[in-house]
Amino acid sequence: MLLIFGIILADQALKIWIKTSFPFGPVMNIGGAHWAQLYFIENKGMAWGMELFGGKWGKILLTSFRLVAVIFGSWYLAKITRQRYTRGFIVCASLIYAGALGNLIDSMFYGLFFSQSDYSTIATAFPKGGGYEGFLQGHVVDMLYFPMVDSVWPLPLRCTLYRAS
Repeated sequence: MLLIFGIILADQALKIWIKTSFPFGPVMNIGGAHWAQLYFIENKGMAWGMELFGGKWGKILLTSFRLVAVIFGSWYLAKITRQRYTRGFIVCASLIYAGALGNLIDSMFYGLFFSQSDYSTIATAFPKGGGYEGFLQGHVVDMLYFPMVDSVWPLPLRCTLYRAS
């Protein structure tokens, strides 16, 4: 439980700092490494920016699904802890759960509490007139980028996992 709380606290603090300090795009290398970067972008939908059914109701449905997944994750973590699964398995499940909970927080509240971000605009917290979207319609802040392999798989999707400098 302490692990999950610590990850959520660090995740939200980093997301809020990036969102209110930078426009979309590169922020910095992590520890000076070119293969580990903070790169600010927002995801309006699911993985890789895919939107579920599109529009307001699709986003509400997606966020509701995330809520159900987090509720299930809470039950599952309690179950595996009670049944004394290995510590490594519980830690891995906790990390996945913390990531899902962090994305749920973004989806539920960021639209209410922040102004819009883009490539030339830095968001503000608690803007006059309200945020960029309503409850359950916020965008998920993505910031970790690991460009380790430069490849194309499958066409037409381009995947930059490594870029030699």
